[in-house]
Parts: sequence; structure tokens; C-alpha cells
Amino acid sequence: MSMERKLAAGVDYGSDSVRVLLVEMENGNAVSEGVCAYPRWAEKKYCDPGKVQYRQHALDYIEGLETAMKEAIAKAGPDAGSRIASIAIDTTGSTPCPVDREGNPLCLREEFAENPNAMFHLWKDHTAVEEAKEINQVFSAGAVDYTRYQGIYSSEWFWAKILHTTRTDPAIREAAWTWTEHSDWIAGMLAGNVNPDTIAHCSCAAGHKALWHSAFGGLPSEECLGQLDSYLVDVARRYKKSPVPAGTCIGTITPEWAERLGINPGAKIGAGSFDAHAGGVAAGVAPHTLVAVVGTSTVEMLVENPEVLEGKDLREYCGQAEDSIVPGYVGLEMSQPAFGDVYAWFKELLLWPVKQTDIPEDVLDAEAKKSLLKYLDCVLLPKLEKEAYQYIGEDLTALDWFNGRRYPKLNESVRAAIDGLTLGTKAPAVYCALVKGTVFGCKRVYQSLIDNGIRIDRMIAVGGIAKKSPFIMQMMADAIGVPIMVCKEEQMCAKGAAVYAAVAGGQFGSVEEGQKTYCEEYRANYYPDETKRKMYEDMYQAYLRLGNTVEYELHHIAE
Repeated sequence: MSMERKLAAGVDYGSDSVRVLLVEMENGNAVSEGVCAYPRWAEKKYCDPGKVQYRQHALDYIEGLETAMKEAIAKAGPDAGSRIASIAIDTTGSTPCPVDREGNPLCLREEFAENPNAMFHLWKDHTAVEEAKEINQVFSAGAVDYTRYQGIYSSEWFWAKILHTTRTDPAIREAAWTWTEHSDWIAGMLAGNVNPDTIAHCSCAAGHKALWHSAFGGLPSEECLGQLDSYLVDVARRYKKSPVPAGTCIGTITPEWAERLGINPGAKIGAGSFDAHAGGVAAGVAPHTLVAVVGTSTVEMLVENPEVLEGKDLREYCGQAEDSIVPGYVGLEMSQPAFGDVYAWFKELLLWPVKQTDIPEDVLDAEAKKSLLKYLDCVLLPKLEKEAYQYIGEDLTALDWFNGRRYPKLNESVRAAIDGLTLGTKAPAVYCALVKGTVFGCKRVYQSLIDNGIRIDRMIAVGGIAKKSPFIMQMMADAIGVPIMVCKEEQMCAKGAAVYAAVAGGQFGSVEEGQKTYCEEYRANYYPDETKRKMYEDMYQAYLRLGNTVEYELHHIAE
């Protein structure tokens, strides 16, 4: 297998599906892709939105990988499987699962096959809100403040989910030897090592979600965890190995998986990563370059040299983890839990009368109603956006906290608000206010870093919103005051996983070297309009004031 013929496979496990991207290992050119929606997840199995419970079965991941990989290989040609030299995966996170002594997910055992607590707890599972509050109290109260690098601990993260499930389900507590992140288990499965004693823990999951840090000598101490529950001490003791960064080769694919997937039995397996981090790598994240993955939610990422961050207390503004995005740097992760979700909510709100009204057949028959809804679903937001330009200067302020707030100053209890509504307010004006709210949420993340001495020279925006909405992107450039480059790549997370795969396979000596070859060159797509700076700054201050008011009132109601 000559060097120019080798392929690298990037495997991206998203919330709804798994995607495989095959690229030419030498230059990163896309060859083919395959995708598979999780069948059980599509049927809404094992989820209870009323409890904010979202679980996924390991079989969805296994079957999805086989289907997507075989599709990608079939599209790439008859010899493509034999040319795959390395594989790396990314997943959502934190998505941990209880496993037995051998490291197998409990949901693969007959007695737990239909028990949601035995499955992978998806990142957006918020069943552990109360446990997260307890964890914050304990982690921040001792001689060592374990919230030092991540800030307020979230119900979405590793320890909170473990604590909640093992408290509420004694059978899981008894059967689960420990818990493993999705990103670690899939990579370990392919490499033939899911044994809890020797499995490779990836740096991003370990640092951002389990709070592993060299300053602590590893995970939070047994004394600290024991104040919460002795079971957490067991999990910590069974976390045997220090984490490794993405791009690290953790082994060679097993003969069984090489045969099942139809690929080269010598393919190298890279350590796992999180999806947003892989997307950041593919986009070109680097010191002084902020990458924003703009989608239903938004993740902002930056990498920085450890010495630049020394002595800075950034816990309210970002999460920090060693080697979490690009090895050798500290990965800084910020996020907004609602971005595109906000616009989707407004669209659904406006469509409610058409969807829910029983329209007589002589007015609109069922087939015509279906066609109308399909048409409106496609054109409503573009129409609102077209009209919204004339309302940019209107005195209407919205908060983007529809799913609470992560950074800065995590608060999962706060809610959105719109201030300035009158009987004369039009739908495009509300849409414009919602866009400003999401943009100002991004500005608040950016400004918090600048105020703490972090240098940012440019922003790269990734995702469908970035490519499809000049209105939102220009507003972001104007409001934040930096040039914004829009990434043209479609499958950024899978492409980033392919970069990690190429490094693990020995094609490149570092992730940065791989980025130079795989990442596109950028020129700014949107420049800030200096004539609008004061207008947006005044609006941003109104946004901050509204946020302070809402948070103050919420706090006093709680008291």
C-alpha cells in the first residue's frame, strides 16, 4: 500500500447519527462518506423529555458504525477498505455509560438490555441537576478547589450523571464496575482494549468532564469524592491510566473489527476526542484564532500556551483542559446552549396555528395542508431574515438563555426573555431581536476572554448557519468587532477526526502539521462595519442589563 494511496477514516458520532469520512491520507482530500441514523434513537426509545432524560443504546453505535463505514467504502471503490491505514473517532460529550468488569456496556447484557440507566447518557441528559449542585459545593469547598479549571460543574458531565444514576438505580450501582465515556469506549472497542484497567482515556473527556488535571495529580481526590458517595471513589480508583491526547495511536484494529468493517487489518486506531474539538481542529483552531461551531447550540474554542494562562482565574468564562484540542496546548472551551434552537423555536411558535388547527376539508384538505406546512417550514425563516434588516436598530432586547447559560458564569436555571414588546411589534422585529440575543451571547463569551488578557485576532465560523446566513454573520462581525472567516467544509467534525487519524497513523508528526495540510486557507468573509460599532455596543449593554435583571429576580424568587 503506497503512501499516496492510503486513506484515513474520520468517524463522527453526533447526537442523531454516525458519519464516516474517508480522505486521502497524504493531502486530506475527501474521497467518500457514509452516514447512518441511530435506529433506536430515531424511534425515540429510552428517552423521556419530561425528565430531560436522553439515553442511547450501544447497539445504535455499533450497528451505525458498520453501516456508515461500509457505505463510505462502497462509494470509494472496491479496494478502499484495504487502503484505510488509520481511524479516529469523535463523539458528543459528556456521554458516559456504566460498564462491567470487562469494560462492556451493561445494556449489552440481557438483563439490562431495555434499562435506560444501563445505556450511554447523552450529553444533553439533564437528570442530574440536583447532583451537580451537590458536586459544586463539595468540589469547591475543600483545600483544593476542583472547579478551578472548569468552573461550575454541569449536570451534563461525568460525575453528576454517575452520581444520579447509581443513587436512583441500585441494580446499576451493583453491576457497574465503573463508567466509560463514549469517546473512549468506541476507540477501545476497535483497538481491542476496553478493559477498565488499561483503556485509553482521551484528554478532552478526562479534563473537561471528569476534571483530570496535572495540578491535582489526576482526578479529584478520593477524600473529596467520598464526601459525595463511596461509589465515586471506586470509579476514581478504577480510572487506572492517565489520559492521552487525540492523535495518539492506541493500537491496531482487531481482526474481528477489520473483518466486520471490511478494512485493512493493519489499520491504526487513534485516541478519541469530542466532536466540537475535532471540528475546531479541522477549522484551523490555533493560538489567537477562535473557532465558533455555530449550530443548534454553539461551541467556541481556542488553544493557548500554558504559560499565558498561568495565574489567570478563568473558571467563570471558559473550561480549560490540558491537551484537549491540540496536544501541547491548553484547550479553552466555551459554549452557548441555544443558538439555532432559538430560531427553530420561533418558527415552531409561528407555525402552531397551522399545525394544530383542525381546518375543514372544504377549506384545506389534508394533502394540501401537508404541502403548505412543508412549504412554510422551508421559507419562513428566510422570509423573516429578509425582512429583519429593517429592524436592526429597533429598541427590542432578547436574552438567548432558552436552555440556560453555560459560559460565562454557568447557570442552568436562568431563562430567556424579550423586553420592549408593544402591540405594534412585528414578527420580523422579534426574529431580529432573537438573532441579536444569540450574537450578543457570543460577544459576551468573546469579551470575557479579552477582558482577561486572552488575545484573539480572528474568528472562524463553522456550520450551516455560518454558511447560509449573511445576516447573522455580518451582525456577529459588527457586534464583536473582528473579521470572521466562514469555513467551507461540510463535515468538519469527521474531517477533524481524520486529522487525528492521520497523526495516529504516522502521516504527520503533530496535529498542527496535519492542520497545515488538511485545513483550508482563509480570507475574511465578513469585516466589522465601524459605523455601527456604537449602535451595537449600546444594544449589547441593554442585553447585559436585561440579563442582570432577570437573574436578580430569579435569585430573589428562589430565596
